[in-house]
Amino acid sequence: MKRRYFGTDGIRGQSNTFPMTPDLAMRVGIAVGTIFRRGAHRHRVVIGKDTRLSGYMLENAMVAGFTAAGIDAFVLGPIPTPAVAMLTRSLRADIGVMISASHNPFYDNGIKLFGPDGYKLSDELEMEIEALLERDMMAQLAKSAEIGRAKRIDGVHDRYIEHAKRTLPRDVTLQGLRIAIDCANGAAYRVAPAALWELGADVVTIGNEPDGLNINLDCGSTHPETLQRKVHEVRADIGIALDGDADRVQIIDENGKIIDGDQLMAVIAESWAADGMLRGGGIVATVMSNLGLERFLTGKGLGLQRTKVGDRYVVEHMRQNDHNVGGEQSGHIVLSDFGTTGDGLVAALQILACVKRSGRTVSEVCNRFEPVPQILKNVRVQAGKPLEDAAVRQAIADAESELARNGRLLIRPSGTEPLIRVMAEGDDRAQVERIVDQLVGVIGAVRSAA
Repeated sequence: MKRRYFGTDGIRGQSNTFPMTPDLAMRVGIAVGTIFRRGAHRHRVVIGKDTRLSGYMLENAMVAGFTAAGIDAFVLGPIPTPAVAMLTRSLRADIGVMISASHNPFYDNGIKLFGPDGYKLSDELEMEIEALLERDMMAQLAKSAEIGRAKRIDGVHDRYIEHAKRTLPRDVTLQGLRIAIDCANGAAYRVAPAALWELGADVVTIGNEPDGLNINLDCGSTHPETLQRKVHEVRADIGIALDGDADRVQIIDENGKIIDGDQLMAVIAESWAADGMLRGGGIVATVMSNLGLERFLTGKGLGLQRTKVGDRYVVEHMRQNDHNVGGEQSGHIVLSDFGTTGDGLVAALQILACVKRSGRTVSEVCNRFEPVPQILKNVRVQAGKPLEDAAVRQAIADAESELARNGRLLIRPSGTEPLIRVMAEGDDRAQVERIVDQLVGVIGAVRSAA
């Protein structure tokens, strides 16, 4: 069955446009409630959201759907995605929901679903939900006396703050550090600055005045320029940039340089390996992670396992192979000792622990390897399947042969747009640029002919 609603990270789209309409949100509540309404106990769902204007609309619609299915709804309000995953387990809920479109602009929104174990739902469960959404669900509604109740839960921010603080090693405090943090006018605008301050840091906060329209607007991990300027302005030791739902992070060093997810994973892997904490003999990352990271880990006697793009695939591989560190170049860092999904604040705390223990600057701690030149270009696809064309296959084979000893080639269709992504990396930048341009030209010619 072809997917109609779910993408690589839940259901996502423009608010008040299919599929992100209140009608569908209510139907999702009914469908998910039906699937997880198993056993005689009183069932419950926890529902969190970020700060988008449309969150009010979708939150109420989902509460209506879940209660109509006989599920009690615990409404959390604006709170990070990793907090929803944590509270799903902590409150012994049957299902967790995060209403967010992550790093997208305010006019988009999405629905992320977590099982009772705090992990995102499997492909099989998502397909089961899709099948129910295509049916008349009147028969799935609860009897009049079994309709669910809804209530707002207080104190959830404090519970998450304490959870995050406990991930910092006991011998470490943040006293003496000036930290600039950009909360992207998103879900962590209260909890992240509070946690850092309670741990002893001098905290300078920006992106903490959400108005429903300014989430991720020229701020946060997708627009780190604002934080770079703030780090210089206040002479901060480090900058922490979160995204709209706080499941990803970028670090800015004291010089204003961006530290991406690959460098952060290298720091954490090396530190945890030295402390005997790292499991699985290495880490898990996606096909987009830089070759420099792989070489660095190899030099430390550690491995790098690669998955498809998407943090859910990273988490799946981690669970199957007993890894406890994984993530994406974009800043989704998953530390399964502490949580079931990416957590920007917790990842930042691990970096801060390394900085404090070493007594060195962030730039010294976080530049663990020299990235090899990596070039990514997109080719828009109008119709057909250009990657099946004989000329394209031959061009790809020739490029792979040329890069075999000192680089890497990745050609993949986008999971969200009608694009073919062409990425190559290697020690010779001129060679990499030439190969990417040649492949873009060949694929583009097939696209135009089609």
